Amino acid sequence: METVSVQLTRQLRNLPHRPGVYLFRDRFRRVIYVGKAKDLHRRVSQYFHPSRRMSADLKTKALLQSIADLETHQVRSEPEAILLEGRLIKEYRPRYNVSFRDDKRFLMVRVDLDEPFPKFQTTRMKTEDQARYFGPFAHSGALRQTLALMRKRFGLRSCRPEIPGEKDYRHCLDHVIQNCSAPCVAKVSRAEYHERVVEACAFLEGKTAEMKEDLKTAMKKAAERKDFEKAASLRNLVEDLKKTTRPARRFFRDLPSTVVPERDLETLRDVLGLGVVPARIECFDISNISDTHSVASMVVFRDGRPSKPAYRRYRIQGVAGQDDVGCMAEVIRRRCARWGLEGGGSPDLIVVDGGKGQLGAAVRELGAAGWAQVPAIGLAKQNEEIFRPGRPDPIVLPKESGAIRLLQRVRDEAHRVANGYHQLLMKKRMEMSELDSIPGVSGVRKRALLKKFGTVGRVAKATVEELAEVEGVGEKVAGVIASYFTKT
Repeated sequence: METVSVQLTRQLRNLPHRPGVYLFRDRFRRVIYVGKAKDLHRRVSQYFHPSRRMSADLKTKALLQSIADLETHQVRSEPEAILLEGRLIKEYRPRYNVSFRDDKRFLMVRVDLDEPFPKFQTTRMKTEDQARYFGPFAHSGALRQTLALMRKRFGLRSCRPEIPGEKDYRHCLDHVIQNCSAPCVAKVSRAEYHERVVEACAFLEGKTAEMKEDLKTAMKKAAERKDFEKAASLRNLVEDLKKTTRPARRFFRDLPSTVVPERDLETLRDVLGLGVVPARIECFDISNISDTHSVASMVVFRDGRPSKPAYRRYRIQGVAGQDDVGCMAEVIRRRCARWGLEGGGSPDLIVVDGGKGQLGAAVRELGAAGWAQVPAIGLAKQNEEIFRPGRPDPIVLPKESGAIRLLQRVRDEAHRVANGYHQLLMKKRMEMSELDSIPGVSGVRKRALLKKFGTVGRVAKATVEELAEVEGVGEKVAGVIASYFTKT
C-alpha cells in the first residue's frame, strides 16, 4: 500500500501544463481548499517545494499539513478557471478559502428588450424577469472596456433615465462626441435603435470578428505611424474583446458534485427528528437595507431542488423601520392565510433566515393561524446555527454535513430572491417618470402618453386638445397635465 506522500508525488508528476482548478482534500476526504491555476503543474507543485514550506505563514503551513489527496479539473482558459473556482468554493465551502464564500458574484450584463429605449447594464444578481442576461464574466475590467467600445460602435445610450427626453439630451454630451445615436430626440427611430440593440446582443454572444479585424487594422496603422501608445491601447482592446466574448462552458453536468438531494433530505430528517422526509421546504428571508421598500421572499424546494414557479415575493405593509422580527411575523401570517386557499396544504418544514427572534415570531404566527403542527427552524448565518422552538441551544453541524449544505442552498436562494426584489423596487423608484407625480395619471395613462408622444418633454409641450386625444386620458386629466407642466 502506497503512502499518501508517494501518491501525491505521483499526482504532481503527472499534472498537465494546462489551466484548471485544483482541490486539496484531507484524510477524511473533505475538500479543504480550492484554487485556480493558469498552469496546473507549475502552480500546484509550488505548494510542495521545500522553500515554500519553510517560508509559509501559519495558515498555509496548517493547510499543507492537512493535505492528503489532490483532485484537478482542466479547463480551456484562465477565465473558465476563475468561474469554476467560484462555483466549487460556493459548493464545498472549504475552511481555507475566504473568497467567494460570501454573496459576491461575477458581473453579468442585463438588457430588457421590452423597454422603449433598452440599455445595457452590469449587475451581479440575476432576477426572475423578462430581461436578457449575458455572462457571468470573469474579468470585470475587460467587460467594462468592451461595453464602452460596444456602446460607441452601435450608438447605444448609457444615460440613467428609463425614458430619456429633450431635457436629458440637453445635458448629455454622448451624441456630441458620437457615442450615442440620440433616440431620445428621434435622431434615430425606435425601430432603428432596437435593431442596434439586437446587433449588440449578437456582439456579446461572440459575433465580433468584424470589429476585431477593424481594431487590428487600426493597430497596424498606428504602429506604422510609430504611434506606439495608440497601438498598445488598441491591442489591449482586442485582448479585452477576446476575454469578454469568448464562450465559456457551463459546469453543471460534466463535473462530479457532492450534492445528492435525496441523501441530504434524509440526513436533515434525522438531525431534526422529523417524522417524514421534508419533501417540501419553504424558506423565508427579509431584506430591509433601508427604511424604504422592506421586502421578503419565500422560496420553495421540492425533493431538495428549487421549485421556482412556487416562489413568492412580498412587500412589507404593516411594519415601520428596520424590524426583521416584525417583518417575519407579517410574512408568515400572510403565508398561513394562503395555505388553505391554495389547496396544497402546508409544507413539511419551514426555514426562516435568522435566529431566535425571527423563529419565535414565525412560531407564534403559525400557532395563531392553526398551523402549530408545521415544523419550523431558524438558520443563523454567522455560525450556521440551527435553532429549534423551545430548545435553548442550537444545533451546530459539521460543514461537510449534507443537511447543513442543503439548508445553506435553501437559505442562499431565499436571500438572492429577496435582495433581487429589493434592488428592483429601488431601481424603479430611482427611474420614476415625472408623469408619476401628476394626480390622475395612472400607469396605464402614462404608458399611453409615452406611446403617443415618445418622451416626457413632448408631453409637456402638447396642448390640452392633443393630450385629450390620447386613449384613456380625456379633457379633465389633459387639463391637469397641461396645468402641471405650465407651473413647472
